[in-house]
Amino acid sequence: MAALPPRQLAFPLGHATSFAREDFLEGPSNSAALAMVERWPDWPDRILVVVGPEGSGKSHLAAIWAEAAGARFLAARALAETNLPRALSTGALVIENVAPEAVDERALFHMLNLTREHEAFLLVTAQAPPSGWRLQLADLASRLRALPVVELGAPDDALLRAVLVKLFADRQLAVDEAVITYLVKRIDRSFAGAREAVERLDREALRLRRPVTRALAAEALRPSEP
Repeated sequence: MAALPPRQLAFPLGHATSFAREDFLEGPSNSAALAMVERWPDWPDRILVVVGPEGSGKSHLAAIWAEAAGARFLAARALAETNLPRALSTGALVIENVAPEAVDERALFHMLNLTREHEAFLLVTAQAPPSGWRLQLADLASRLRALPVVELGAPDDALLRAVLVKLFADRQLAVDEAVITYLVKRIDRSFAGAREAVERLDREALRLRRPVTRALAAEALRPSEP
């Protein structure tokens, strides 16, 4: 029986995601949101809500704005335990991942009021627009519905291809057009889906000591047997 070729252990080396403006890839799904973020401080309101599915680029847009505005970041789940005036002390704040079923409504309402009282700016990210949130505080629901909202959609083919090319380049992986075309048709249509696919292919290529090819992509992304 022939010996199996040796396999190399794959160790996660870590590839930090850059949230710099020059690394934000623009397309029809995100151009309106990017334009609004970059209009700051000329916003229609001091509070802006950025909405989109997981992996659509909300955190990247928030980071671009935070760099320009000198904003701090606060996870929505930490609102109730946070000194809100101190969090807003730089005059700009990002509240990330507001989910109506998991946010402290009174703390959020207080933060909205503080933002206006201090003439500060606030950027809120969420997966769904506030108009559809089920909230107990009527005043909070009314206030949120009046805020400007920009939405991020799923990337189109051209943007998804550009994202994949960049992710492979960041890992110094040379791939041909056939690999990109294969992935665009099969992966989840999100930036998160693209990152997951590239990470998996990187691991498999290292483990098997093979280049990233269409054949490897088909093997690596094949659904697991039930």
